[in-house]
Formats: sequence, structure tokens, C-alpha cells
Amino acid sequence: MNFKNLLTDDRAVSPVIGVILMVAITVILAAVIGTFVLGLGDQVSESAPQASFSFDFEANGSSFNGQAGDIVNVTHEGGETLEASNINVEGDNSTNTLSGTGFSGTISSGDSAGFNKVDTGETIRVIWTNPAGGSTNTIARATAPQ
Repeated sequence: MNFKNLLTDDRAVSPVIGVILMVAITVILAAVIGTFVLGLGDQVSESAPQASFSFDFEANGSSFNGQAGDIVNVTHEGGETLEASNINVEGDNSTNTLSGTGFSGTISSGDSAGFNKVDTGETIRVIWTNPAGGSTNTIARATAPQ
């Protein structure tokens, strides 16, 4: 047996590597095509928007829209422009429903909306609803002072 020929003979390496690469490429293509065929690609693009909101709480004695009581002014500080139809402002107190002007149209930086019937210690949330359906995300929250 000639050891010099055994160490320099590499004819079998190239076909094995070629087969492994072809299988890897086939698996990757199948995964990408399967993702879009099953509709999973649409869900990836519909993630919650990135936006910043500030909350200004005003205690008893203040009035908003002619109604006295605790109010909160929610202001869009920056980030993505949002559609008001996809935004809801809610409190965690189930006995009162927030009321007020709300947002309308397109919400961009600097837009503000006022809501009354806020209880002390209540957590106020800005909730985004996916227009494609199926999911909601809290994109901002604050708690009213005690």
C-alpha cells in the first residue's frame, strides 16, 4: 500500500461537499417558500408600531369638555404615525368607561386627546389593534396619581 497516494488522493471530498450544499440550499428554499405559502410572512410584517405617548393627569376640580372630574390628556410624543381607528385608550377600572374627545384621523407627533372619568390609581393604556385582525398590543401605559 502506498501512503503517499492515499494522502494526496482527494477525489471523493468534492462530491460529498457538493451534495451537502445542494441539500442545504433545498431546505432553505423550502422553508422560505413554505413561510409565504402558509401566510406566515404577512404576520411578520404586522408587528406593533413603535410610538411614544405622554400622560398628563389633572385632579378633581379640573374640567374637560364641560365635565368636572379627574382627566388625562394623552399626547403622541413621537414614533410612527398611527391610524386613530386602530388606537383605543382604556382604563383598568371596570366601573367607569373613559370618555372624552379621543383621537381622530391620523395620529402624528404632537396630537393630543383628553379623557375624563379617571380614578386615582387607575392604569391607563394606549392599545393598538392589528388592522389585519387577531392581535392587540399595549404600546403605552401610565398610572394616575393617588
